[in-house]
Amino acid sequence: MNILAIESSCDETSAAVLSNGKIYSNVVATQLIHTQYGGVVPELASRAHQQHILPVVDKALNYAKVTKKDLHAIAFTKGPGLLGALLVGTSFAKSMALGLGLPLIEVNHMQAHVLAHFIQDPKPEFPFLCLTVSGGHTQIVKVNSPLDMEIIGQTRDDAVGEAFDKTAKLLDLPYPGGPLIDKYAKTGNPLAYGFPLPEMPGLDFSFSGIKTSFMYFLQKQVRENPNFIQENIEDICASIQYTLVNILLKKLKKAAKETGIKEIAIAGGVSANSGLRTSLLELGEKLNWKVYIPDFEYCTDNAAMIAMAAHYKFLENDFCDQTVSPMARMEF
Repeated sequence: MNILAIESSCDETSAAVLSNGKIYSNVVATQLIHTQYGGVVPELASRAHQQHILPVVDKALNYAKVTKKDLHAIAFTKGPGLLGALLVGTSFAKSMALGLGLPLIEVNHMQAHVLAHFIQDPKPEFPFLCLTVSGGHTQIVKVNSPLDMEIIGQTRDDAVGEAFDKTAKLLDLPYPGGPLIDKYAKTGNPLAYGFPLPEMPGLDFSFSGIKTSFMYFLQKQVRENPNFIQENIEDICASIQYTLVNILLKKLKKAAKETGIKEIAIAGGVSANSGLRTSLLELGEKLNWKVYIPDFEYCTDNAAMIAMAAHYKFLENDFCDQTVSPMARMEF
């Protein structure tokens, strides 16, 4: 059973080939054009996907030594993501599937992040909790099976990945700023500066307040010392990263206690953050959790995770309706 998977939700164009549940290729083309704008520009992302998608798919098939005739299904990211970027991947996947007479599988991007844990060993046992953290989402997911997931906590406003990037922008760090905060934090004092933790009910998160607090903090310090940021960049980054990670793990600890689940995983782009990974491992050892952290390759957006999610949907014959109607333009 060979599946070609396509991911195009944001600014990475990716294709992967999975055969009988094993990944044989995972090709990613990153769009560097957004760096000069300080963030992802949706229109430019869509155009870059159009340029990259054909060579990326071709490389994925060649690396896996699979031809189009060997495929049994094609999968794609349905969402969430940037509308124009998703449209490129969706249109390509649907056209290819229709041309080859293959079934089509739509995949939820966030569910795929969770299922990235099943690409390699060790794999978590069901049920497990997964903290999914990215630029657009912050969720605690109770995973009962590959296709049965329940969101038990999520952000009420901004995502933690956005908080990392916005605080980096306030520090005048180039985009993407999250990894640079992580880099500087490694040599800084995480307790140098304190920031208030938001008080949210239940298992939900909030990150809008911490961004505002950080902005006012910098404004005050720079008024007193114009060179404050340059002279204290390591301590500033270590302190804000410590605060953001603390917010995440405080809620995750509460979720584990309420559910009694000790199988704990993280997923999404922010799961590549070394501070989060280290702190989670330390907390897991203290609380006797079994902690699962994906390889860096499968933390950020990639098609391998889309292929793995599609694998489980294929086993359940969960395919898209590809009926083509002559009245399609009139249907709503």
